[in-house]
Amino acid sequence: MIEGVKYIVAVASGKGGVGKSTVTANLALAMAAEGYRVGLLDADIYGPSQAQMLGIGEGVRPQQAGENQFKPLEAHGIQAMSMAFMVDVNEPMVWRGPMVSGAFQQLLNQTAWDNVEYLFIDMPPGTGDIQLTLAQKVPVSGAVIVTTPQDIALLDARKGIEMFRKVNVPVLGVVENMSLHVCSNCGHSEPIFGEGGGERIATQYQTKLLGQLPLTMAIREQADGGRPTVIAEPDSEVAKTFRTMARAVAEGVESQRAEGPSISFGD
Repeated sequence: MIEGVKYIVAVASGKGGVGKSTVTANLALAMAAEGYRVGLLDADIYGPSQAQMLGIGEGVRPQQAGENQFKPLEAHGIQAMSMAFMVDVNEPMVWRGPMVSGAFQQLLNQTAWDNVEYLFIDMPPGTGDIQLTLAQKVPVSGAVIVTTPQDIALLDARKGIEMFRKVNVPVLGVVENMSLHVCSNCGHSEPIFGEGGGERIATQYQTKLLGQLPLTMAIREQADGGRPTVIAEPDSEVAKTFRTMARAVAEGVESQRAEGPSISFGD
C-alpha cells in the first residue's frame, strides 16, 4: 500500500489528445465535492499539465516533510504532486524509460499524502514504461478509460482496457469526451467525432459508460485558466456530469473491495 492513501484510481487513454488530463482534474475535484479527501498525481513526466489546470503557479515548489518526502501542494481543496513542481516547466525531460519509471515511483512514494481516500493518477498516453510500473508496483483499485467517439481513438482505448485486464486491474468504466460539439454562439450541437463509440466499447468489455462530455470552448478555457469546470461552474450540467461520474467511480471501487482481493501484481 501507499502510505496515506486508501484507494488509487488510474485515469488512462490509449492515445493523446482526447482530453484525459482535463477529465482527470475535473473528476478529482468532483470527488472532493462529494466529500472525499482527494489527491491527484500527474504521472506524465514528459508533459505534465496538472499544475496549470489546478492554477498552481510556475516555480511553486513543495516543502520537505522529513528526510525523504515532500508535502503535496494544495489547490481547490485537493492534494497534488507533479514533475512540474520539481523542474522548470520549459525544460524538456530527455530521459530514457528506466529514469522515467523511477521518477514516477519517487513522486508517488515520496509524497507525504495526508489521509487521501482517493488518489487519481493522470497517466501519460500509451501503454509504456509508466503504465507497466504502475501495474507491477502499485496497488491500483481501478482504472478509468477516457476516449472520444472517433474510431481511431476507440482503437487505442481498447488497447488501454486490454492492458489493465492483462495485469488484473479492474476497469471501472469509460468516459466519452467530446461527444458533441456545442456552438458557443447558437447552441447547435453535432457529433463531429462520431456517435456511440464510448457506449459500444463499454458494452464490448462489459464495463460502464460513466458519462459523456461535450466539446465546448468553456471547458478548455476553464482548464487552461486553472479553474476547471467543477470549480468554475459548479452548478453547470458538465459539473453535474462529473459529480455523477465521481459517485460511479466510488461505487465501483467499493464494489471491487466487497468482492475481495482479486488484483494481482507482477514482480
